[in-house]
Amino acid sequence: MRCSRAAFPWLATAAAASVIAKPPSPGADGKYTISAPGIKAQFIPYGATLTNLFVKDKDGNDVDVVLGYEDINYYPEDPGHPVYNSIPGRYVNRIGKGKYEIDGKTYTTQLNDGSNTLHSGTNNWSYRVWSVAAATDNSITFEIRDESNSSQGMLGLVNSKVTYSVRDSTWDIKIEAASPEQKTPLMLTQHTYFNLDAYRNPDQVKIWNHTLYMPYSKRYLVADDAALPTGRIATAAPDSINDFASREGLFLGHAQNDPRFAGNCGAGGACEGYNGYWLIDDAPKDAVVVSLASEFSGITADLRTDQSGVVIYSCNWMDGSASLKKTQGTAANSKVVRSSCVAIEAHDYVDGINHPEWGRVDKQIIGPGQTYAWKSSWTFRNL
Repeated sequence: MRCSRAAFPWLATAAAASVIAKPPSPGADGKYTISAPGIKAQFIPYGATLTNLFVKDKDGNDVDVVLGYEDINYYPEDPGHPVYNSIPGRYVNRIGKGKYEIDGKTYTTQLNDGSNTLHSGTNNWSYRVWSVAAATDNSITFEIRDESNSSQGMLGLVNSKVTYSVRDSTWDIKIEAASPEQKTPLMLTQHTYFNLDAYRNPDQVKIWNHTLYMPYSKRYLVADDAALPTGRIATAAPDSINDFASREGLFLGHAQNDPRFAGNCGAGGACEGYNGYWLIDDAPKDAVVVSLASEFSGITADLRTDQSGVVIYSCNWMDGSASLKKTQGTAANSKVVRSSCVAIEAHDYVDGINHPEWGRVDKQIIGPGQTYAWKSSWTFRNL
């Protein structure tokens, strides 16, 4: 059955926005599908979003390991907008107090996260319909033209594209962006949410049974109660709450019995677990810098990236109102509950434009003649 564009309203918008005469067409479900041995990924133009990612578990079964919605029309309607597996921009994560400077001039951004700006505000790229520039059986490229001040305080035109491709149980992501008119903040990521069990573990729906290993990430940015970096960089002691570097096999919930775990990510003690940034120090080229694993499914997800660190967010604010996709859950587990997933986001230092002491400003302010580039890959294997 052929789908009408009325059923998926952004399809017509994406086609009109594309610069190519005959843009690639989605399937009957409104999704673009790419596949390779051991992996299948599906996408929609809204937010350049990954909706489904199927990899093999220890028994050879296909498991959809990322969060999302069964109804793809709900992505732009969800008032919570958790940025499921999309590309937020043009500057991801937080801008402290909604202000930054370029060449001595102060710019003000939208306050949408308490007294700070998160992901450039409520018209960031994860709320936009991207155009489909190209697609093959194993790759797809989305493009966006972000006009000056489309998000408050983000001046100058920015053109960007993301190419997703798959090969041999690996998902590759490449992002490029340029600001041809003037200097502007630019820092991007793929905002991916995982549950490697696909919520099928009858004994543990939460993420604490997954292990996390980040061998080059002993250091992390100390954050305030609103998850904004203070400027201080700390080193995690072995087996402490924020240690995932000292040894393999540490559970995400290894520090649950520590009384500080409940407030480790701020919010006056209401945020349990993690919502912080870990530095990647002295990693060899193409080294695995993050390994997320689950004994139940037998799946390990290995991250390689050219970025300087990663955000780990353990889904504290999920309130159990969102339903799982049909590809996930059991009769007893049908909702996304608190602490039941983990978002892993590779990018440069959070709020680096406001911390010149870190030496990141020139990497996060991009102007004419410069190109912003970002690259990561996830490889999935069995334990």
